[in-house]
Amino acid sequence: MHYLLSYDLVPDYLERRGAHRERHLKLAWAAAERGELLLAGALTEPADTAVLLFTGDSPAAAQAFAEADPYVQAGLVTRWRVREWTTVVGEGAASPVR
Repeated sequence: MHYLLSYDLVPDYLERRGAHRERHLKLAWAAAERGELLLAGALTEPADTAVLLFTGDSPAAAQAFAEADPYVQAGLVTRWRVREWTTVVGEGAASPVR
């Protein structure tokens, strides 16, 4: 199954993230190496949202990531949420439908 972790970001996110970015990326790459995190990044123009795609049997990895994320802890994220995403098309679709 796939889960989307989405972040609502503070207006000055780009200016403030530098102090926390190295620890955030270390956490993200560790989740990717474990096979939990497939893709992640911020939306642009404006940079007010970030989206992280997780895979697993439950939303636990995505929730644990958000709780441990330096961006969340430092207040760069005003709100986060995890939603199950039913993927049906594409090579990595969890529930392929043809």
